Amino acid sequence: MQLSRRALLTRTASLTAGAALPAGALPAQAAGQTLPFVLIGDWGRHGRDNQTDVAIQMGKTAASINSQFVISLGDNFYENGVTGLDDPYWQTSFEDIYTATSLQTPWKVILGNHDYRGNVQAQLDYSNVSRPWQLPARYYSVTQKLPDGGSADFFYIDTSPFISAYIGTTTDIAGQDTAKQMAWLDSALGSSTARWKIVIGHHPIYTALTGKDHDQPDMIAHIDPILRAHNVPIYINGHDHSLQSTTIKGITYVTNGAGSATYPTGFAGREGFVSGDHGFMTCRLSSEKLDFALVDMYGKTLYAQTVLPA
Repeated sequence: MQLSRRALLTRTASLTAGAALPAGALPAQAAGQTLPFVLIGDWGRHGRDNQTDVAIQMGKTAASINSQFVISLGDNFYENGVTGLDDPYWQTSFEDIYTATSLQTPWKVILGNHDYRGNVQAQLDYSNVSRPWQLPARYYSVTQKLPDGGSADFFYIDTSPFISAYIGTTTDIAGQDTAKQMAWLDSALGSSTARWKIVIGHHPIYTALTGKDHDQPDMIAHIDPILRAHNVPIYINGHDHSLQSTTIKGITYVTNGAGSATYPTGFAGREGFVSGDHGFMTCRLSSEKLDFALVDMYGKTLYAQTVLPA
């Protein structure tokens, strides 16, 4: 059976990427021809649980790749979000932690379940207070122009309302219209003419670790069919406090929830990569490919993979 170009490159990357690369090594692309950015999830703990260590290294790595923006994958403030615009958490868990010049770029933010335990509107309103912080709505899309002339559409979704286990809990998802959000995502993906359609959410769909608290049945039921209907090649999430990647029937699912507290993961339950190390993610995006890496708090690339557009 002859593999497609996309399948062949994905298979080649996954066969070689799991091996530890030299400290600081990142996927190589031609300088000036890619859009570089960094991503972090599950971080806001007043600098504790290695949050500060991850932030320092992320700043160094962001400088080395000339990162243009940061994506925050939710659970921005533990344990219970923020109380308002004057909450000291803004300083102790965000402003005083991510101080590197390379991180004073736009932060494209989404909400996590812990953020839903607090004042969600305050996180939206902080976009008017902080120059980097960008959370214009609970879900939204952004078109990014690429240096080589192409474009990428990023779809930032709000996943907590889809998780049925939160109904009636302190994770207050009451009043959120999931049908409306699904219709928006389906329509926005369908009307996109960009080379890349990249979907960002807090909760996993599939992970390299299988079973309870890893794969999310509600996300599999409601979101995954929309991604597949529109040939989305990659979905990136936080929530699981680990670094993971697995590819299932053409979609690469990346978990990047290691911005502060993590846990010993054990071995992957399906083909892919998993680590309980603290860290973050880097991306270099061109019209032809997306090179991403999962990097630990010492700057070591633990895993790297190339994804092709649909």
